[in-house]
Amino acid sequence: MIGHFIDAGVDMLNPIQIGADNMDPAALKKEFGKDIVFWGGGCDTVNELTEGTPQQVKDKVRQRIDIFGPGGGFVFVHTHNIQPGVPPANVVAMLEAVNEHGACPLT
Repeated sequence: MIGHFIDAGVDMLNPIQIGADNMDPAALKKEFGKDIVFWGGGCDTVNELTEGTPQQVKDKVRQRIDIFGPGGGFVFVHTHNIQPGVPPANVVAMLEAVNEHGACPLT
């Protein structure tokens, strides 16, 4: 469907739900990264942010920035709203990882 959106003139895609089928960040960037801006997909709030350790969260955020960021076309934001029960240390870890990359998060 993303190709059809691009053909119709859409230039930004939100959400990027990285936990869904066929939403692999590297594949999305490779196939569509020159044609569309990815808004989201920086952190999976359902699984990673809720269940991961702060270090795991940082590692995943850095990985997503490294995938989506080169060449532009990426606005860092987590996948959805931050869910109840997320450890505050994980939210801090997410924001620290973004800041360490020199990016500005939209939260």
